[in-house]
Amino acid sequence: MREVIIYTDGACSGNPGPGGWAAVLLSGPHRKELSGFDPHTTNNRMELQAAIEALRALKYPCKVKLYSDSAYLINAFRQNWLATWQRNGWVNSKKEPVENQDLWQALLEAARPHQVEWLKVQGHADNVENNRCDELARAAIAAGTKG
Repeated sequence: MREVIIYTDGACSGNPGPGGWAAVLLSGPHRKELSGFDPHTTNNRMELQAAIEALRALKYPCKVKLYSDSAYLINAFRQNWLATWQRNGWVNSKKEPVENQDLWQALLEAARPHQVEWLKVQGHADNVENNRCDELARAAIAAGTKG
């Protein structure tokens, strides 16, 4: 199975507001950068969209280490929130519908063919690839709001 390292990030100008997402995919000597824009969204939605788009970009089932500075994204997998939400019919502990259910379901679908390890990285620190994702996500917002 091919091994891929993915870094993702989302950004929002206002929350909600215009948003951007970005991902850096690394595999051996190969590097791919992805980014996109949404005119009206939230930071959490952009964090999820970044992971979805990165996993969808993989052409084959891969062993993935996915790094994000989003506790919302990483904890959903590492603390089994997703399994609980699914078991409870997409209702959270407050008996309310889970926010961003559409993106959580898309993320589960995108992750299904892969072996994904979900890893937390400190945001806005010394991680070069996380900082690059932040830069790309913010550039996507700037480009999207100009055009």
